[in-house]
Amino acid sequence: MNRPKPAMFEGPGVADRRGHLRESRPVPLDPRALRAHYTQFLSVPSDAPRRILLTGHSHQAWPDVARAGQDQAYVDAALHVDDKWDRVFAMQDELRAYIAERMGVRAPELAFASNTHELVTRFLSALDLRRRPHLVTTTGEFHSMNRQLRRLAEEGIEITWVEATPADTLAERLAAEVRDTTAAVLVSSVLFETSSIVRGLDAVAARARNRGARILVDAYHAWHVVPFTLADVGGEDVFVVAGGYKYAQWGEGTCFLRVPSGHGLRPVYTGWFAGFAELEERHDRAKPVGYSADGASAFAGSTFDPASVYRAVAVTRFARSQGLEPAALRALSMRQTNRIVEAAQRLGLPIASPLDAHHRGGFVAIETDRAAQFVTDLRPHGIFVDARGTKLRIGPAPYVTEDEIDTAMEVVGRLVRR
Repeated sequence: MNRPKPAMFEGPGVADRRGHLRESRPVPLDPRALRAHYTQFLSVPSDAPRRILLTGHSHQAWPDVARAGQDQAYVDAALHVDDKWDRVFAMQDELRAYIAERMGVRAPELAFASNTHELVTRFLSALDLRRRPHLVTTTGEFHSMNRQLRRLAEEGIEITWVEATPADTLAERLAAEVRDTTAAVLVSSVLFETSSIVRGLDAVAARARNRGARILVDAYHAWHVVPFTLADVGGEDVFVVAGGYKYAQWGEGTCFLRVPSGHGLRPVYTGWFAGFAELEERHDRAKPVGYSADGASAFAGSTFDPASVYRAVAVTRFARSQGLEPAALRALSMRQTNRIVEAAQRLGLPIASPLDAHHRGGFVAIETDRAAQFVTDLRPHGIFVDARGTKLRIGPAPYVTEDEIDTAMEVVGRLVRR
């Protein structure tokens, strides 16, 4: 299938091809002005409490244009039927350009899938685990990676679990565990339970490189809230996985893997999109399975629901128009999370996240055995938060105002005293 060439963009808040951020003074974002673009998510019935969405680290509201994107997917399918795929691939290429300029990578290095688990599993399937039956990871990885690695351990793969705390020394301790039989290191750039930014991943990548191992960085809790580039996570040979479900406001169904050029890997878990060149050939079962010459396409899957791509593209166009650029988003997020931290300190709540905003991601975690109960008790007040174990996670978003944060923390205070 012939893909139209993507339009390339220039603007503030992007990274160059060497991974250096090209943004100086971000234009401050105004949550009150932004709220007018999120009417369907923020509106509530007249007899319901005000809705305060503090799950920005999990599922941000979609701007109203997201619905127009979904509608366009339906219109194109109705008009073009199976010929719609040229349009879908053009949308994917626009999305690649958007991701690439913010990460300092090349657009052809990006593979898509419906979720990050599919991409991580495809990466694992490409490793030579017979010759190198050892993986290094942390105790702070998200459930899908944690579960998959535990299952591999049941099949005889040796997994070294490095304690995620303290985060300040995590990279050093990870690097120390890499050995000649290590196939890969898998680590998050921001920990999903505590919002701690993991620094020093370049040293981990260097250690892995010296031992012949790969490194995969899960940047889901950084994408669209903590600016980062390849230079920050280790360099040109690093795999990076992330997606749009959380901070990017794309909704479900669009995740991506940055694949280094010249990687030479052949995933065992492979879909027919990874071999478009073979479609016109007769099946030759004696011939090795081929992969597209484009390196990232080796990690492609199979037929997917295109509506998620249309929605994501509509949201990225909206983000450009509203100045939702990396430095501006980071500046607002730091102000908002600082406000949550200060309120939590006044309430005497133990904070599990770094107190220094420069070491903290896009949410604040509070340590409490009542975390799940707080989630339930806050909902009748129209306040949405979530919990992971004993961590109550409170995550703002660009459309959340200061008075909403203050109201939510006041209710939390009342519940604490009760």
